[in-house]
Amino acid sequence: MSATTFSKLDEMMAAIEAEQPGDLDALEQFRIKYLGSKNIIKPLFGEIRNIPNEDKKAYGQRVNAVKEAAEQKFQQLKQQLEMAAEDAAVQDIDLTAPGEPMPLGSRHPIALTMNRIIRIFERIGFVVADDREIEDDWHNFTAMNTPEDHPARDMQDTFYLQDSTEMLLRTHTSSVQARVMKHTQPPIRIIAPGRVYRNETVSARSHCQFHQVEGLYVDEGVSFADLKQTLLYFAREMFGPEAKIRLRPSYFPFTEPSAEMDVYLGTDTEKDYRLTKGTGWLEILGCGMVDPAVLENCGIDSTRYTGFAFGMGIERQALRLYDIGDIRLFFENDVRFLRQFAAEF
Repeated sequence: MSATTFSKLDEMMAAIEAEQPGDLDALEQFRIKYLGSKNIIKPLFGEIRNIPNEDKKAYGQRVNAVKEAAEQKFQQLKQQLEMAAEDAAVQDIDLTAPGEPMPLGSRHPIALTMNRIIRIFERIGFVVADDREIEDDWHNFTAMNTPEDHPARDMQDTFYLQDSTEMLLRTHTSSVQARVMKHTQPPIRIIAPGRVYRNETVSARSHCQFHQVEGLYVDEGVSFADLKQTLLYFAREMFGPEAKIRLRPSYFPFTEPSAEMDVYLGTDTEKDYRLTKGTGWLEILGCGMVDPAVLENCGIDSTRYTGFAFGMGIERQALRLYDIGDIRLFFENDVRFLRQFAAEF
């Protein structure tokens, strides 16, 4: 191999090592020159046919070394320039500029109302209990003094799981009370908030899915007077110190005696008139003294302990609290409706 050929390869190697592109555009020119489809190294491979056979191997190795040097140089320079560009971008950030506002969501009025109810009862010693929404028949019905042939089951049109007569979507959060009583001895003072399901006609006053807060207090000497005073305290904390309530005799299989509690709204507005069917009174909860059979079903001595229970629909409370005239609005995901509650916590 001639000295001239060696010299040409050495010159190209030195040129590659001396290249120092100052930016990404210059680096691209480097790539085109040494590694592009028409690069200046490619013709050197064509010269191999003019090299004596004994020198072909050495020549090929030298040309490959030149190409590898160009490739390594390109990768090294690319990494350096990209890092420099990132550093420059960081330095260009104006840290004193105000940030771009992010659209924030808001709590749903159901969640707001539920949290408000929870705080009211927590102030008088109730603690929150939570459990599953898919429940078995025993905890949802039988434990609550509602056996399979009991006519009270007709009061609740239940959603059963497909191909199952044992598993269902809970119709009330009383099932949480049953589970707590099965594993806890009195005194028990809990509230059980959560979503429940019933196959009911959807209207301005009712829905097939809704939310409840149920309460349970079991101890020695608990009376109906304790229940009434607890509910009066709740109504005045929820609706104002002048709130009026009334208790009407009713029937529930898991309480005896049982009552329904109404709160007075009046008929001054069209919404109140519609919600109360013109009476001025809106039913907001059912309540009563826990039936001794329920205590016994859950392993609590009914000769020693008594208790009261109550359950209320949260949607009804929210309708009154926020002056909303239609329960269906809670489930339609209308952003315009939800934005009205952005200032609530």
